[in-house]
Amino acid sequence: MEEIKVKQSHFIYWASGIVSICGIIFEVLFGALGSYILGDGVKQYTLTISLFLTGMGIGASLSEKVTKHLILSFIYIEFLVALIGGFSSFLMFAATAFFSDGTDALFLYSITLIIGALTGVELPILIRKANEIGVTLQRSTARVLFSDYAGGLIGGLLFVFLLRPQLGMVKTAFLVGVINLSVALVVLYLFRKELIKKTLHGIVGGIIALLLLAGLIFGESLVLSFEQKIYNDPIVHLEESQYQKIVMTKQNEDIRLYLDGALQLSSIDEHRYHEVLVHPVMAYTESQEEVLVLGGGDGLAVRELLKYPGIHNITLVDLDPAVVELANSNPHLLALNDHSLQNENVNVVNQDAFEFLEQSEDWFDAIFIDLPDPNNESLNKLYTKEFYSLVRNHLQPGGAIMIQATSPVFAREVYWTISNTIASTGLEVENFHVDVPSFGNWGFVMASREQINVDSLAIDVDTDFLTDEMLQTLTFFGKDEDENILEKNGEQKELVVNTLINPRLIEIYEKSWQYY
Repeated sequence: MEEIKVKQSHFIYWASGIVSICGIIFEVLFGALGSYILGDGVKQYTLTISLFLTGMGIGASLSEKVTKHLILSFIYIEFLVALIGGFSSFLMFAATAFFSDGTDALFLYSITLIIGALTGVELPILIRKANEIGVTLQRSTARVLFSDYAGGLIGGLLFVFLLRPQLGMVKTAFLVGVINLSVALVVLYLFRKELIKKTLHGIVGGIIALLLLAGLIFGESLVLSFEQKIYNDPIVHLEESQYQKIVMTKQNEDIRLYLDGALQLSSIDEHRYHEVLVHPVMAYTESQEEVLVLGGGDGLAVRELLKYPGIHNITLVDLDPAVVELANSNPHLLALNDHSLQNENVNVVNQDAFEFLEQSEDWFDAIFIDLPDPNNESLNKLYTKEFYSLVRNHLQPGGAIMIQATSPVFAREVYWTISNTIASTGLEVENFHVDVPSFGNWGFVMASREQINVDSLAIDVDTDFLTDEMLQTLTFFGKDEDENILEKNGEQKELVVNTLINPRLIEIYEKSWQYY
């Protein structure tokens, strides 16, 4: 009898560690889901962590009402965590595909609060059960809490370095649900002599196991069909890299690439975007030997650059190796980029652009910044005065920079804030915008240490869209898209400078795009 109690008490400590690992994985998983589907990673992680902890507090308070049948209560709490948590990612993608008007956000926050509350109920029950078995309260509390905190660290590391990159968010949720269920079934077995109707409880657990295993096997393919409802065209490639979800669609001859749901290119009109990104700078620069591209892992900007025979070296810095690998292996992208990243003059570096500039001692004749929009903190730092100062410090005299800067029509204040931030570094700027049908009207900012005279620029390579005359017209902006941003009361609104300390651009970006 004493030996059985020892086994039971030991497993209680193991159970507390395991459920804590599962709890922290669910917590960060919900933050990742919010970041991917709802945007603004810091906001979503803040909300989900806060809600999860609040739920734990509510659960800990409710645990006082559990005075009888501690083990049975724990088992069914684990059943609920396994079922609700296991299907959380699957149902979140379903909510995004089939509902709108904030339903997906409400669903995510509700699930977070519920799983947090159930997790909060678990630990007090385990502590009281350990004490009931015969372990002193002080000792049982210390051991269970140690297992809880240590489990939290392990769970976080597992999610970041193993589960999310290897399994993705859907399979991770189902797998963690299976682990929670396994804990419940082991407890059911170890404490079977205390329970009545244990066969019934086993059947309930078995049904949940079948549901979770079905989710593990078929859930991801069903989510693909949910994802398909989000995109207009058939999905031909979907993967979840360490950094983002990569989706490629194809409808007739139109190939489209999406990163975390945001359109990056359409094969029908990408030449308009990339020609304006590249050729004004190349027409301006005195030397074209050393070129830097930040972002642009699809290889399309590099394709345009390779039209210039004077280039000796192109350094492309893209954070996500999965995007570069796709550009080097997918036949659709290879046809678009003309195998540009495999050229012997191209050196690809998979690194954060900010870190690269901090560490590099190289100077460049031309620099192109083709990064995703500043919709979260990690991207916002690449649109700050500090970042543009680093870019300036790597620019050769007589060189120039071109930066994609979102839309002056859809996000006018965002565009001119980026331009103002670049100018705050002491660089001279010239503003361009072009109509790209798949994107809409899109803006770029060209910068150099010297005044830029667009009238003197001449493009001497083959293009599909851009001409010298056309280039000059791209610097003219209509009244509803120029830098005279007015307040509602008619007073002039002063543009801010976006900095690391004061990242105002994220808030401006969210407000600008909320109706599009």
